[in-house]
Amino acid sequence: MFDAVLQWLHRVGLHPQPALADAAGAASQHASQALGQMDMPSLLALAGALGWASGFRLYAVVFLVGAMGAAGWIVLPPGLHLLAHPVVLTASGLMLLVEFFADKIPWLDSVWDTVHSVIRIPGGALLAAGVFGGDGAVWTLVAGLMGGSLAATAFATKAATRAAINTSPEPFSNWLASLFEDGLVVGIVWLATQHPVAFGVALLVMVLLSAVLLVVLWKFLRAVLRKLRAFFGGGASAAPQA
Repeated sequence: MFDAVLQWLHRVGLHPQPALADAAGAASQHASQALGQMDMPSLLALAGALGWASGFRLYAVVFLVGAMGAAGWIVLPPGLHLLAHPVVLTASGLMLLVEFFADKIPWLDSVWDTVHSVIRIPGGALLAAGVFGGDGAVWTLVAGLMGGSLAATAFATKAATRAAINTSPEPFSNWLASLFEDGLVVGIVWLATQHPVAFGVALLVMVLLSAVLLVVLWKFLRAVLRKLRAFFGGGASAAPQA
């Protein structure tokens, strides 16, 4: 795009300084490097990973992807460059630590999930859309819808599973489930960035398993939904009977 602008400037008689032209060319190359190095399966895999993992570990996803981009381990698409900003890394890192410990405490994890139900799903949609943020509105919309749907599915599965686990009086099963989710985020991001086709297969398996779990744990999911309605409905009490 910058090359086309420079050519147009030359045609109309304007000749930018060589330093400006070099800077523009470098910016153009940097902005298109991610989309140039990543084919469509890779971009879709990254969008799917960001959406799915955000459903249960949004802060970890933001910090992990941003840190990998800042370290040069992966080339972030232009729409995700903000994740590598030091301020974003600091904020997401602090929230990651808070969530790491909050998610290990029985019942507090369910309260934490309830509060973050309005953050994780749109967050997953925004992150997935950011993968195509500089490559046209159509794919941005498609990725956003996919990311939001995957985040909602992952969130519902996590919430229902934790509600079932919290019925057990011992805390060990809760700790194991939480640690499994921590490791799963790392595995999902790594697999999506290194082996996108394999991640696509794994994602399909995870979605199918989630569907099965949601059917099996339906009564726990209904309890979660009732809590969400009560939480966002202000907890209004029923009118007294006459």
